[in-house]
Amino acid sequence: MQFDDDANLDTSEVRDARGSRIPGGRATVGGGVVGLIALLLALFLGIGPEQLGLSSGGDRPEPTASSLAQVQQTCRTGRDANTRDDCRVVAVVNSVQDYWRQEFRRRGRSYSPSPTVFFGGRVGTACGTATSAVGPFYCPGDRRVYLDLGFFGELRTRFGASGGPFAQAYVVAHEYGHHVQDLLGVLGRSQDGPAGADSASVRTELQADCYAGVWARHATSTPDESTGRPLVTRLTAADIRDGLDAAAAVGDDRIQERFQGRVTPETWTHGSARQRQQWFEQGYRTGDMGRCDTFR
Repeated sequence: MQFDDDANLDTSEVRDARGSRIPGGRATVGGGVVGLIALLLALFLGIGPEQLGLSSGGDRPEPTASSLAQVQQTCRTGRDANTRDDCRVVAVVNSVQDYWRQEFRRRGRSYSPSPTVFFGGRVGTACGTATSAVGPFYCPGDRRVYLDLGFFGELRTRFGASGGPFAQAYVVAHEYGHHVQDLLGVLGRSQDGPAGADSASVRTELQADCYAGVWARHATSTPDESTGRPLVTRLTAADIRDGLDAAAAVGDDRIQERFQGRVTPETWTHGSARQRQQWFEQGYRTGDMGRCDTFR
């Protein structure tokens, strides 16, 4: 995955809260066994940590002077995105939102941008206070994506994914798939009914995977609105394989087999490894969000 070295990154789409303080109290999603359970259940959760029943409150982080300036100072161009993980995520956020902004406009709709918040340890959101154990998530209460960059290491070491820049891009694009669902009014379906292989929660997650594939299909042809040139200049077959590998690594069956030694489809919330790959492939192959209706 390669970005245009000379492109300017829009850091206004990312809030850097690493090193921030959350006033008062303690995080209600903690480490140890509870944190592990939260991670396994909430990985890529579409509607934030409060659905786990493990978080409460909405304290916002108090950024320090150093954290406020970190991304703005270091992530200026596509060249930075080609060399740094945090800048790469900024570039992916820019590319994903450029695509959906233009796609919504093409469909006669208005796209409201969603910032990504970088955090470390714990973070306060409109959906409650969460720790890194929850994994990346989208909170509809404030329409923000939350991401601890350390998760990408966990994706390799704990979940066995091969990693790579596009594996990171897949994670980000999946979360923005939930933002698209939120704007379209379908995200709330994930709260309907119990868990299970045919649940609304699984269908919601698979649709977000499909939307991630749709963006990937158009990533190298979506013009940056400030330069008129695509921010993503190269996406190879090997990159797509890394994305598919990441999707499989976080399938419910893979996670259950790895951590509990058995597969229980009646408790699934995100779909099997193969389902997640199939729906990402569906989006990537067709490039059409209209072909991502997992609820039919």
